Amino acid sequence: MAYDHELAGRIRAALSFHPGIAEKRMFGGLAFLVDGHMVAAASNEGMMLRVDPAGSARLLDGERVRPVRMNGRDLGGWLYLEPEVIEDESSLRAWLDRGLARVRTLPPKPAQS
Repeated sequence: MAYDHELAGRIRAALSFHPGIAEKRMFGGLAFLVDGHMVAAASNEGMMLRVDPAGSARLLDGERVRPVRMNGRDLGGWLYLEPEVIEDESSLRAWLDRGLARVRTLPPKPAQS
C-alpha cells in the first residue's frame, strides 16, 4: 500500500500529544483515528481530513482544498488537502486541530474484537 511516508510521519508527530490516537491502513493510505473515528489519512497525493460538515464549505478553495469524492459524490465533512496546503508544521497542525475538534464531538466507537 503506497502513501507518502514523510507526510504520515509528520501527521504522527503532530498528533502524538493527543490521547487515543491509532493508525490503520485504509483508503489506499495510512489513516489516523481517535476513539475509532478517522481524523486524517496520508496518501500519495496529500491528506484526507474530517471536519465539521456544517463549516466545511467555507474551507474549500476548489483546487488545493476540495471535497473528498467517492463513487461520484462529495462526502460531506471530508476534505482533500494538496501537499502545499500543509507544507509547514503550523499549517498541518491547524488543519489537524479542525479534524480533532470534529471527532471529539462524536461518541467513541465500540472496540472491535
